[in-house]
Amino acid sequence: MLGENHDLLHEFPDLEEKIAALRAANPDFATLMDRHDSLDAQVRKVEELGTPVADETIEEMKKERLQLKDKLYAFLRA
Repeated sequence: MLGENHDLLHEFPDLEEKIAALRAANPDFATLMDRHDSLDAQVRKVEELGTPVADETIEEMKKERLQLKDKLYAFLRA
């Protein structure tokens, strides 16, 4: 869906405490999460405002967001 929020707390609400703990204790996790949240906001802005952007560009942004989410989830599973 266009404009849908994909931040970690929306994706994994049952892991809220673990997300907060990892963000505070692990700088690598915090950096990945910041990048993911920033990219998610950019994608939502493009979708919601209808900003002209090449289809390939938005798809690459979404792929990167998914890769970041996979890396973050790996931290959460460890």
